[in-house]
Amino acid sequence: MIERVYRQVSKALDDVIVATDDDRIANAVKAFGGNVVMTSKEHRSGTDRCYEAYRNSGSNAAVVINIQGDEPFINPEQISSLKQCFEDETTDIATLARRYDSSKGFEGIFDPNVVKVIRNQNDMAIYFSRAIIPYIRNYQWQEWLDHFPFLTHVGMYGYRSSTLAEITKLPQSPLEIAESLEQLRWIDNGYKIKVGLTDCPTIGIDTPADLEEARRFCELNGL
Repeated sequence: MIERVYRQVSKALDDVIVATDDDRIANAVKAFGGNVVMTSKEHRSGTDRCYEAYRNSGSNAAVVINIQGDEPFINPEQISSLKQCFEDETTDIATLARRYDSSKGFEGIFDPNVVKVIRNQNDMAIYFSRAIIPYIRNYQWQEWLDHFPFLTHVGMYGYRSSTLAEITKLPQSPLEIAESLEQLRWIDNGYKIKVGLTDCPTIGIDTPADLEEARRFCELNGL
């Protein structure tokens, strides 16, 4: 799975590094000829690990993109969309969102594991929540999907390297603790998060059921 992610990402980025604290992963990456950097086992977040990997690699990149190793179907177009967000000089951090498919019904949009995002007219994030946002006044909740283009968060980030150095020093904020969403710490502290849109399907593999879904996806798509 790590190799598949690595090869997909390499289609869109010049330098790709796997950050890990596990020798088994490091050895697997070396076996297929990939670049790997060992990091501390003590990190509380992927962002902290990403920053250590950036420092240890000796990179001087102006922008760092953090991609999860459990996204084997990541599309290079998604990475390109993140990169484009930094054409706006006011962007500190970039991430992606997807319009919620109303054909999936209400179960998905009310699922607290599906993070929702609201952005302003400059495509900057206003808020992320595990709750459904916004509240649609004057309509029954069964009608909400017909009256607003709800956005769900795609957990992929890009950071200006200077911003990455700063945000890893910030203490947890009350909103972050309440929702258990790290990006709320950044908004709390005034950082601007540009939200690009993607319609590419992704399957993150967190459970055995996710793995079976991924295998079916491969079979159906000849991967």
